[in-house]
Amino acid sequence: MNEIASQGQLRMSLFRWAAVTVPAVLMLGLVSARLVPSGSDNPWYVALAKPAITPPGWLFPVAWTLLYLLMGLAIAVILNARGSRGRGLAITLFVVQLALNLIWSPTFFGAQAVFAAFLIIVAMDVAAIATTLAFGRIRPLAAWLMVPYLVWISFAGVLNWSIHRMNPNAQALVPKASSTQIEL
Repeated sequence: MNEIASQGQLRMSLFRWAAVTVPAVLMLGLVSARLVPSGSDNPWYVALAKPAITPPGWLFPVAWTLLYLLMGLAIAVILNARGSRGRGLAITLFVVQLALNLIWSPTFFGAQAVFAAFLIIVAMDVAAIATTLAFGRIRPLAAWLMVPYLVWISFAGVLNWSIHRMNPNAQALVPKASSTQIEL
């Protein structure tokens, strides 16, 4: 036998990575989304003028769950590619794009900073494209797992820009809830 590890051992290693990365990415996404009320739970968002292409509210959690699942699998494939050239850079790019992803929701829904959120999503797009290209050099499967995410965040960028254009005074729509007042 000339192999260091059998195919079965390699599959089990990938399974172990996925057993960690998929729940971790899903949990990070959930925490980011729950830091501030979003969607129909957010009076400010409800008051915004939105473009006709805005999907129904129920689609967002479904889409993000599937996307985080695919992203978790993609990073598991890369983490399992020990010794691959460019693996460290690919992992770093993934972490950068994920960090940008995780700060978007608090920026948009919490800070009600629509333009700042748009800038974040543009940076997220660039980082996700770089991640996908780096993944593709290591394992094409990992790159393909990132493609639905690229499509969705590109669409989300269009929505974000449209909301910015349609709501020039978005921060003034609904006063932010004050958490510094103490009732006696």
